[in-house]
Amino acid sequence: MPKSKRAKVVHLSKTTRKGKELTIKLYSNIRDSIPKYPYIYVFGVDNMRNTYLKDVRTQLSDSRLFFGKTKVMAKALGDSPATEPFPGTSLLSPHLTGAVGLLFTPRDPQAVFSYFESFCPLDYARAGTAASRSFTIPAGTLYSRAGEIPESEDVPIGHSAEPGLRKLGVPTRLVKGRVELEHDFEVCKDGQVLGSGQTTLLKMFGIATAEFRVVVKAYWRSDTGEIMIVEESGGDIDVKEDEESE
Repeated sequence: MPKSKRAKVVHLSKTTRKGKELTIKLYSNIRDSIPKYPYIYVFGVDNMRNTYLKDVRTQLSDSRLFFGKTKVMAKALGDSPATEPFPGTSLLSPHLTGAVGLLFTPRDPQAVFSYFESFCPLDYARAGTAASRSFTIPAGTLYSRAGEIPESEDVPIGHSAEPGLRKLGVPTRLVKGRVELEHDFEVCKDGQVLGSGQTTLLKMFGIATAEFRVVVKAYWRSDTGEIMIVEESGGDIDVKEDEESE
């Protein structure tokens, strides 16, 4: 008689051991990296995509990037002057909240700011995020980019897509083999939280609105042990010293 799947035994010790090993590895790697690099940056990520984070790792080949559990990263940097491995590193720990990572690098702040300002690839939005722009499909024959480019540079959307469009609520119909829209159809408004149907339509028409951005929140420099807090306002970067490191 075959064994029931419900009766399958899962050894929690194995999963716990693996998780513990990863935690120890992250902690050790961060501790080992601190004396090797003159700068440590805490960075946040907007519209996280693993593919683009891998690109950052590849392009910053002279650096080390960690994106793991914030509590473990904070522990490695120290949670107080008594536990910090190097002077001032514990002052980075309060900035390790949310979707953040650590960048260990020989690159000075100006070089790091310049790199991240220039690296902002676009991707398709995901459900649950806010639309960064409005998008409306114009009435008439549907083209693959729905009016985003001149019709002379575009092609009509294939008739096989018509049933799928109707399922998504777009009032289309087939006229002589072409997909037609009776009236303008608003897919989303700027700032609106997107549903799965809306993100599917945006992707179908090639509308990439999610900008992957890395934002530096604070950094530590080894020569002084100082922590500098970074704030962005209107595209300008303001850097000021952490009062606790003065």
